[in-house]
Amino acid sequence: MARIAIVLTNGFADWEYSLIAGTGAPFYGLEVRFFTVTPGLVTSQGGLAAEVKDGLEVLTEWQPNVVVVVGGMIWATPEAPDISQVLAAAKEQGAAVAGICGGTLALARSGLLDRVAHTSNDPAFLKDNAPTYKGGPLFESGPGAVSVDGVITAPGTAPVSFTAAVFEAAGLATDAIAQFRQMMAAEHS
Repeated sequence: MARIAIVLTNGFADWEYSLIAGTGAPFYGLEVRFFTVTPGLVTSQGGLAAEVKDGLEVLTEWQPNVVVVVGGMIWATPEAPDISQVLAAAKEQGAAVAGICGGTLALARSGLLDRVAHTSNDPAFLKDNAPTYKGGPLFESGPGAVSVDGVITAPGTAPVSFTAAVFEAAGLATDAIAQFRQMMAAEHS
């Protein structure tokens, strides 16, 4: 069973992880687990209080297939945690690393966006909030997720394509991913 680690921080964006957690395990048989820098209570942007039992050291030991960094306002502040070593270790162990919205800043700060095509909320968001970021020429503007060489990025407005890319990186069957995309797009057809 493929493992997906979801990293939450205080002020995490409620909509950015929900499709992964809400469909990954119950409908697609993926093992989804939550982690945070310091185990304990974290509160979402919408006010949901969540008790997260596992810290990042457990994430590294667990060896997930995909590490997902959920966005939130904290990533664009000086209080943003430095999780560069955890992301680099996961990538080195063969995991895909994914960031959505503010979570892309964690990837940018770790150097993971310096050599692959990627996206985020906009290029200035990365440049202004991740001083070591060198991937500007590889930035792709667009409404959906970008997935290249085990690095998945998305703007905060793209939770469906982000989830599909995470599921693909976890090894979910192509027909299941197509079914997921079709189901999420049904109301727009």
